[in-house]
Amino acid sequence: MKKNKIIAYIPGVLLCIGVILIGIYLADLLGLLLIELDILPAGSASPISGIFVAILLGILVRNTIGVSEVFMSGVQYSLKYLLRAGIILLGLRLSLAEALKLGAWGLPLIIICISSGLAVTLYFTKKMNQSRRLGTLIACGTGICGVTAIMATAPVVKAKDDEISYAVANITIFGLVSMLFYPYLANVFFADAPVKAGLFLGTAIHDTAQVTGAALIYNQMYDMEKVVDVATVTKLTRNLFIIAVIPFISYLFYKNNQTSDTKIAENIPKWHQLVPLFVIGFLFLALLRTIGDLMIRKGYSAFGVLNMSAWESFYTSLSSFGSTYLLGAAMAGVGLSTNLKMFKGLGFKPFLIGLIAAFSVSLVSFILISLFGGFITL
Repeated sequence: MKKNKIIAYIPGVLLCIGVILIGIYLADLLGLLLIELDILPAGSASPISGIFVAILLGILVRNTIGVSEVFMSGVQYSLKYLLRAGIILLGLRLSLAEALKLGAWGLPLIIICISSGLAVTLYFTKKMNQSRRLGTLIACGTGICGVTAIMATAPVVKAKDDEISYAVANITIFGLVSMLFYPYLANVFFADAPVKAGLFLGTAIHDTAQVTGAALIYNQMYDMEKVVDVATVTKLTRNLFIIAVIPFISYLFYKNNQTSDTKIAENIPKWHQLVPLFVIGFLFLALLRTIGDLMIRKGYSAFGVLNMSAWESFYTSLSSFGSTYLLGAAMAGVGLSTNLKMFKGLGFKPFLIGLIAAFSVSLVSFILISLFGGFITL
């Protein structure tokens, strides 16, 4: 990375860090205020999440005083790369066996949620006489991994710029609402079942950043780190389906449009281009954690260097840094990059399709987790 590029990112990254620190401070301050007003008993933790406050603060700043272009490259860097780095470090919190076990057991749930999202979205797109390209983009964004899936699908179906913008706006608005409110909804229904709560957040919310934000809010509010682990593994497993779903959904698009375009296969990215590298990074650190734990159990030092206490301190410190600061800054970036003007002119029907898609995925996820979530353990 060039030196000038690094310097250009610094103001925005510092802004994101400042917003998350202010968010945490304000959340604690509001908690103290509630104690002073005798609404909460003395010694209670704040019932307000710092992540939640930081996201709202970022949205408020972006849509009132605005964010100068000086900051925007750093904000986007935080949203993209600090998010991925934070997720990778979360791999140290899980052994590879636990990650793969959860991913494998959650597969049927994830497949059904993806399938229902795709089917419902495409069905209502046709019923409402909307652009199939737009419907395909919303379907992929809702079913798989949000904006990433939209951007990967757009060139394959030759989507227009306004259709891409509409699809991104749909995913952003419904994903943002879900991120802010689903943690509380998950606690209402799955309060004593962190695996179920994590599965719900990981399958019902669209984008990776939004799932991560919701899981962090849940952890801050209800002190359940396992929810973060489960939601992260569920979402990363779901992301991998981009390899299969984009070629399939593209085939359906071309088939239903009765086109003779023989270059469709050339337009679809290669499978290795669709595998998110941060998923591989997450699994690699989970593997390191597995090997280190195994060495400790066998009576050796982890990797011949760290004793038990040093090894535990090592992976705990790194994973905490990732979840608190890297992911926290990324969540501030979510707020600072949310320009509400992008929703202007969306139109009622595309908005309604996005709403139906989001609701159907959430409903299917809730029903399946309520019925079968107890069989999935970590």
